[in-house]
This record gives sequence, structure tokens and C-alpha cells, in this order.
Amino acid sequence: HDTQPDAQQQIRERRNHELAHQSGAAQDAVGDQLDADDEIERRDVRKPKVGVVGEILVKYHPNANNRIVETIEREGGEAVVLDMLDFFLYGFYSKIYNYKYLSGTWKQMEINKRAIQVIEWLREPMRAALRDSIHYTEPARIEQTADAASQILSIGNQCGEGWLLTGEMVELINSGVENIVCLQPFGCLPNHIVGKGMLKQVRRMNPKANVAAIDYDPGASTVNQLNRIKLMMSTARKNLNESMTDQERAQNEKVLTEMKAVSAVWEEHHSHAI
Repeated sequence: HDTQPDAQQQIRERRNHELAHQSGAAQDAVGDQLDADDEIERRDVRKPKVGVVGEILVKYHPNANNRIVETIEREGGEAVVLDMLDFFLYGFYSKIYNYKYLSGTWKQMEINKRAIQVIEWLREPMRAALRDSIHYTEPARIEQTADAASQILSIGNQCGEGWLLTGEMVELINSGVENIVCLQPFGCLPNHIVGKGMLKQVRRMNPKANVAAIDYDPGASTVNQLNRIKLMMSTARKNLNESMTDQERAQNEKVLTEMKAVSAVWEEHHSHAI
């Protein structure tokens, strides 16, 4: 029982004001950083964007995927790796789906629904700053990823990375990233189904989708993995060149050559410094 309603109301208003101030300060901090990044001079160059999806450890740990991001960049591509937080949001959203169509209690559903709301509330300052940025875009919401995945498979597929993996592939393609590497541990049945098993339908939805499924295992050949990446990058560069005019292609090649020369000088200087 509230014996001092006015005092309690003042406390609540003060807390709400403090939270709003903290949220605004966070947005300002992220916005300032993005503004500084936007002001960095950039070369007018186009590189094939390559999305990285797959089993969570192989996807994010550089030792598990043989530093695939560095490999993509060495091959002249721009790696696009989606947020790790989406994996946890995927689990929360699945509980909501399960309550509606499979099993689970209202309490479980409501807790997971609230968890998504809290996380998105915390992310909002970042999202607002990214929306105002020139060069960056905000991540998709988990509901959008689920909707993208449902175009191909049921959200009831929840083993391993489940529908999230398929949803990320569709999401990347819809955002203009048509080149994708799908990473999976050898013998991981769930990921083979929702990853490699969905490639035919992904390509049917977008004929230009250039997806390479790569197995990672201690006994797997590193050379074979590298060859598959190089083959995928070769197709990616071919598709990019076909999308440009002769003049744009010549200018792009010129800038890329200049960048390689600068990079070579920097690496030589850095090796001598070490």
C-alpha cells in the first residue's frame, strides 16, 4: 500500500528523467562517434560485399574459421558479419512462436517477449544514431529476420541456429549482399539442413545469390576451404564488374590498384618496425 503517493510519484518521475537523460547521453555518444567516422575521407571504390553466416562459434571465432574475415578482405571483398546478439534474440522469439503454435506456457512467452523489448529499448540509442549516419545502417529487428526466414522454412526449425541462419541469408540478400559464405562444423546436421539444405530455395528466390557452404573441422583441408572462398570471390567480382559501366569499372580498378600499393608500403614499413 502506497502511504505517500505524491513522494512515490516524484521518485518515479525522477527515475524516468534520469533514464531518459542516460538514453539521450548514450545516443549522443554513439552519434558523435558515427559523425566522426562519417567525416573520414573515403575512396570512391566498390568491392563485393560478402556476408558471413553459420554456426555461432565458427561464425564469430577467428581461430575456428581460419580468420575468414581477413581472407575475404585479402581477396578484395568487404566482409559483413551480423550481430551476435541476434542469436539470443532468436531464442527469445522462438519461445513466443512456440507458445502460439507448439508448446510452452504464457509465463515463458511473456518473459521472452519482455526480454526482446528490454534489449531493443537498450539498443534504441544506437539505432537512432545509425539511422542518422551516412555510411552505416541499423541492424534488422528479430521480427524482420523471422519474417524473412518464414519465406523459406518454418520458424519451428529451432535446432542449432535454426531459422535464424536461413533468415540471415535472406536478410543479407535483401539488403544487397548477394555473396554469402555459410560456415558449418563438419557433421552438424541442424546447420546442414537450415544452411546448405536451403541454398537451392535461396537461389531460386534470387538467381544472383552467390552462396558457398564451407565445412570447418580440425581434419578439414585449409587449402580446400581457401579454394572455395577464392572461387566464390571470383564469381562475386565477376558479378560486380557486370553491374558497372566500362568507365566505372576502369575507375574502380585504378583506385583498387592505388589502395593495394599503399597497403603494400604500409605492410613493409610495419614489418621493419617489428
